[in-house]
Amino acid sequence: MNHQDLINACREDWEAYTKHDFVTQLAKGELAQPCYLHYLKQDFLFLKQYARAYALAIYKARTLEEMRFALPSVHALLDSEIKHHVTYCEEWGLTERDMEAEPEDFGTVAYTRYVLDAGMTGDLVDLYAALAPCSIGYAEIGRNLGSDENTVREGNPYASWIDLYSGEEFQNGVGHSIERIDQLLAEIDVNSQRGQHLIQVFKTATRMEIAFWQQGLDALQAAK
Repeated sequence: MNHQDLINACREDWEAYTKHDFVTQLAKGELAQPCYLHYLKQDFLFLKQYARAYALAIYKARTLEEMRFALPSVHALLDSEIKHHVTYCEEWGLTERDMEAEPEDFGTVAYTRYVLDAGMTGDLVDLYAALAPCSIGYAEIGRNLGSDENTVREGNPYASWIDLYSGEEFQNGVGHSIERIDQLLAEIDVNSQRGQHLIQVFKTATRMEIAFWQQGLDALQAAK
C-alpha cells in the first residue's frame, strides 16, 4: 500500500478536509479576521506539539537511518516553520508570547494528543500515518489554491498563506516525506488487519483536521 491508498480509503473525509469552507473563504479573501486570528494562534500551538511528535519519531526509530529521516523535520519545525509562523503572526499583531499564553482549544488538544498517542502506543508507521494528513493535506490544498483561477490574489489578506503552501519549498519538503511514508507502507497489504488499522489512524487524523478548520470558523460566533 501507499499514501494514496490511505487517502482513497477515506475519500469523503479527505474532500471535507481539503475543500473545507474555511479554505474556500480564505482563497476568496472572504474569511472573517477573527476566524483567521484564532486559527493562527491555535496553529502555533499545534506546531509545537507537531514538533514533539517528530521528536517522538526519533525515539521510536529502530535504526540510525530512521532517526536521521525524522531529524530534519524537527529542525524544520523549530528553526523554520514555527519561526516563520511567529514572524508572520507579528504582521497580524500577535507576538510569540501572546500565542504561548493562548489556551489550547478542544480541537487542538484532541488532534495533537491523538497523534502523540498513536505514536506512543503504536510503532513508527502508526505515528507517520497520524502525522501524514497534515502535511499531505496542506500540500494538496496549496497546489489546488495555487492553480485555481478562482483563487483571489490581489487584495487578498491571506495571499501570503496561499503562497507559502503552494510554494516550491513546502511542496518539495512534503514530496520527500511522501516518499518516506510510501517506503514504510510498501510491504503492508492494504486489505490486511495491519493495513486497515493504519487506514483508521489516517482517517481519524483527517477528521481531526476537519475539526481544526471548523473551530476556526466557530470562533466568529465566540467573538460576537
